[in-house]
Amino acid sequence: MRLRALLETDALGLKLLGGEDELDRTVRGVMTTDLRDPSRYLAGGELVLTGLAWRRDADDSEPFVRILVQAGVTALAAGEAELGDVPEDLVVACARHRLPLFAVHESVAFATITEHVVRQVSGERAGDLAAVVDRHRRMMTSGPAGGGPDVVLDLLGTDLDLRAWVLSPTGRLIAGSKATGPALPAEACARLAGEHLAATRAGRRGPHRVVLGATTYSLFPVRSTGRSPQPARDVRETVLADWLLAVEADAGDWPEERLDLLYGVTQLIAVERDRRDAARTVRRRLAQEVLELVQAGAAPAEIAARLRVAAPVLLPGLGSAPHWQVVVARVDWEGEGVEGGPVAQALLEEVLVDPAVAGPEHSDRIAVAHTGDEAIALVPLPAVPTEHDGPEPGVLADTLLASVREPLTAGLDGDGRLTLGVSAAVHSAEGLRGALEEARHARRVAAARPGRVCAAGHQELASHVLLLPFVPDDVRRAFTARLLDPLRDYDRRHRAELIPTLEAFLDCDGSWTRCATRLHLHVNTLRYRVGRIEQLTSRDLSRLEDKLDFFLALRMS
Repeated sequence: MRLRALLETDALGLKLLGGEDELDRTVRGVMTTDLRDPSRYLAGGELVLTGLAWRRDADDSEPFVRILVQAGVTALAAGEAELGDVPEDLVVACARHRLPLFAVHESVAFATITEHVVRQVSGERAGDLAAVVDRHRRMMTSGPAGGGPDVVLDLLGTDLDLRAWVLSPTGRLIAGSKATGPALPAEACARLAGEHLAATRAGRRGPHRVVLGATTYSLFPVRSTGRSPQPARDVRETVLADWLLAVEADAGDWPEERLDLLYGVTQLIAVERDRRDAARTVRRRLAQEVLELVQAGAAPAEIAARLRVAAPVLLPGLGSAPHWQVVVARVDWEGEGVEGGPVAQALLEEVLVDPAVAGPEHSDRIAVAHTGDEAIALVPLPAVPTEHDGPEPGVLADTLLASVREPLTAGLDGDGRLTLGVSAAVHSAEGLRGALEEARHARRVAAARPGRVCAAGHQELASHVLLLPFVPDDVRRAFTARLLDPLRDYDRRHRAELIPTLEAFLDCDGSWTRCATRLHLHVNTLRYRVGRIEQLTSRDLSRLEDKLDFFLALRMS
């Protein structure tokens, strides 16, 4: 805002004492001070309000004004409440340095002027930022623009003091302002993504208000502008694929102008999302071609040739095709009308990215195809040096969903399931068909488990774990009840901890010494507990068959 606008606002009670030719100066902020040297707190462009407590005699005015001018202050406003009329020596000093000077009537509080200036300046900054957002959106619509969404998020931070982040539906950080403090913690990202998915599934309109601890966030959905020629008929078609904008503020108190500005930011981010989706088309096509060859039983030489074409796209810089893993995912919804394949494809592309890695580009090395309701990913693995003696790199089923289970469960909202299966790594084209079947079999094992989000790996296909999910529920319940209910009842009545003792005893392979050490018990106490278990169940824990029965009962319970 300009000084002239301040002077023309009667409610502020300002009287111009000097600097009539400087009234077109811009005010960028306001500060109240009675320090003799406030320069360390000035950034330039401020209207400085002072009660003149710094002035002891006439000689103090000249150095005070000089300090303000050197700091780039726009104008000075002196209150009349303390000394009555503004001293002449201050008027002369301001005229000498061409610093506009106002007198503030004693009936006007400095807080009134401060509130007015802050409100006006914030509104103007929002307008300026809206213009920047609009210009940036036009640039990104017509072609690549430097910086992507990070540029506008930085502007939100520096100009409107708003901390904001773009998150994926799994809670992974896509972009964020670097100018307004540390990044959002991973736990908070996951919580916000889960809250957003739950609100979207419930049909609530954004922005969604969420409170984590003492901090309030507003969550704005980022809707795709061009992913499909037809709008989604069912929210489930897009809920697990759309990004969100999280702003550290309560948008419920905002005027329409500021809300419109943030919705403009979400449109800008949506353009960037669509651009990256378009760039994924090549990788998806490569995956689809390889998948069709594998399922059709093509010769290994033909599949290998296609993999050699895919390797430079997925792993730039490698001279030869890497090892591969296959991951199969399926999203199933209750009822009809929602095609699960595209949802599983977009979700698998996100899930396979390391959750600790920020930025949207890290999924660029993952090729995912879909057929029917199933999505299939070819995950490239760099060749392991021969001297490498650690675990082989690759996707592990038990850790794949650890960081995303909470938000995805909210998105599935009681009527959907995500199940994944992971194959072992294969080192040649001949192994891909077997890897695909292995991943599909592992996914069926995961589907037999309880829970909305489940995964299983190839390691479980050579274990009793493979068999347990296929035991009928009534058989499982009868088997576990016959063995474990007597122990549970006894524990409930006597607090004897027989179930934890049984678990530890089996986990220690029946070693009395190791089990007693783990439970911090004397060996005789352990022998007493095991004897009680045998007495209540009519079993003998020295026999392998009985140990195995107890082991399976605990696993199925």
